Amino acid sequence: MTTRSANDTATDTTTGGTGAHDTAERTAAAAGIEVRPVAGHVGAQIHGVDLAAGLDAAQVAAVRAAVLRWKVVFFRDQRLDHAGHVAFARLFGEPVVLPRRGKASPAGFPEIETTADRLELGGRFGMEHDEWLRRRRHTLLRGWHCDHGARVDPPAATILRAETVPPYGGDTTWANLAAAYAGLSAPLRAFVDTLRAEHRLGVGYQPRPGDDAYVRHLLDHQTATVHPLVRVHPETGERVLFVNGYYVEQITGLSRPESAAILELLVEQATRPEYTVRFRWEPGSVAFWDNRATIHLAPGDHAHLDQPRTMHRVMLTGEVPVGVDGTPSEPVVGSEAGRW
Repeated sequence: MTTRSANDTATDTTTGGTGAHDTAERTAAAAGIEVRPVAGHVGAQIHGVDLAAGLDAAQVAAVRAAVLRWKVVFFRDQRLDHAGHVAFARLFGEPVVLPRRGKASPAGFPEIETTADRLELGGRFGMEHDEWLRRRRHTLLRGWHCDHGARVDPPAATILRAETVPPYGGDTTWANLAAAYAGLSAPLRAFVDTLRAEHRLGVGYQPRPGDDAYVRHLLDHQTATVHPLVRVHPETGERVLFVNGYYVEQITGLSRPESAAILELLVEQATRPEYTVRFRWEPGSVAFWDNRATIHLAPGDHAHLDQPRTMHRVMLTGEVPVGVDGTPSEPVVGSEAGRW
């Protein structure tokens, strides 16, 4: 992928407009695949491609263009196994290899992290998964996040594959952060362009009374970075409202009351329904999203169904974000660019 500098694109506030739309359409037509948008600002379903069979250069270019244009793309009825999942991801970048994975993740495929919902944290910190979610998501906006946003170099993209899903419930929702930025008034855009914020793992978690093993885990694995509040996308040049409800602790240079009010306004802006798309998973579904230009909300409506939901994730290594003024993110603790 070609990376554009912040200085080259500092006045570009588009959200994948006419030029990007035309590019995505042309490359899709040349590759013989169909890209069907499913919401006005974000999300498209791709038809006419078999991910397990491998993609030729034209198909790779078409999928890449669609991801950049629509921020998240969906494939149905795919027959990917673990090896095929990793091979598909490698067509678009270098997979992240996590130093620690959950017990459900497959041996022999260090690039894949498996989430099995109720198995994920059950018993690990003296509480079941439902309690952990309640303590982590105690406000309506808390669950919205990008993957590993507290790192100095969050993943560029994520490819998530569904193996087993409940018969209903369990949908995932994404929001387009470039559209959210463009939707702000001009004076507010000019203001947030100048700001930076600390993103920290575990912000807002509500501890249990007495000893809390999860708090001790967070203290032992501190990860924090000061990111620009508006980052320039390295490929499209779009300005992206780099906020979420899970990692952002405080806007630097502002008082806590000022920071809290502005962050609430910005996260509410980012998650307005018109900037979102919701996806109904089926076995064999694959979602491929730009982690630099979206936040997503994992489902919270299926735990009571007592039905398994097993998903496999591969993330692609990303860049250090750069702000409108060309200043990169700065690590505070717990991460180093290129080292996981």
